[in-house]
Amino acid sequence: MELFLLITIALIVIFYRGYRGKNTMRFINDQVTVLYDKFAPYSYKKVREKTKQLGQEFTSRQYVIQATLIGGFAAVISYLYFYNLIISIVYLILGVMIVPYLSFLRCNRIYSEFIFEQVQVYTSNTIMEFATTQSFVKALEGVRESGLLEDPVAGDVDRMIELAYKNGSIDESLIYFNNLYPYYIVKNMHQLFLQITKEGARNTFDSLEQMQLDIDTLVEGVYRDRIDRQTFHKKFLQFGIMLYVLSLLVQYLLGKESYILLLEKWYVKMILHLILLINTYFLIKGEKYYNENVGAE
Repeated sequence: MELFLLITIALIVIFYRGYRGKNTMRFINDQVTVLYDKFAPYSYKKVREKTKQLGQEFTSRQYVIQATLIGGFAAVISYLYFYNLIISIVYLILGVMIVPYLSFLRCNRIYSEFIFEQVQVYTSNTIMEFATTQSFVKALEGVRESGLLEDPVAGDVDRMIELAYKNGSIDESLIYFNNLYPYYIVKNMHQLFLQITKEGARNTFDSLEQMQLDIDTLVEGVYRDRIDRQTFHKKFLQFGIMLYVLSLLVQYLLGKESYILLLEKWYVKMILHLILLINTYFLIKGEKYYNENVGAE
């Protein structure tokens, strides 16, 4: 009861300060931004900036709501496990601390989805341009001038063109792009263009058409996997949350008074802590799996 009272008081204070013009949400956002700029890796800053440009970054209000839900859930569940206010506050803090990591995973997923879509545009349009120009460099220039690509892929294509003119060959350009975007569709297409350039193949229409079909097949597989992941993710979260409430079933079977007596034994508390931590680790690993390697064929 004390826990719910404290949460209620905290919410009243937040809403009251907002009503009085203190703008608590703005203050929280400013403090989080300062910490983020100080400790976030440079690579993640780039990813988050692109997520903002795509219009898919959470607002401050959404982050606060997420932190409130996760922290509140952690506090309530831990209180129902231990009936101890101090322990609930500790779990509440730990739950809020998970939010930045979840944000990191989400931004990486959005960024990788964006990169894969850009790679798909790059490969498909380069093949179509090459079928017309019969020159890999001219094909790259046509894709760049089409305006379909965005940074960082657009900038990397510019670098490929620069390397091709500088070296008089496409070898270094292909190595440069392959290292940045190690997708099968990129490597296979570049290998085909390299063979055409080196061997001087005359009739390339069939090879290019087959390559385009292979790209379409790979892309279809990636998008199908993305849909399957989303379905699995929803079921996974439901299952993971249900595991947390198993303690309530034990309390129902034993009775609340008997359960509280069990809590006086240190090893019972240790087992309950392990159950909470292991289940949380299980959920975080699932989130990591869902958000990683998006776009890998």
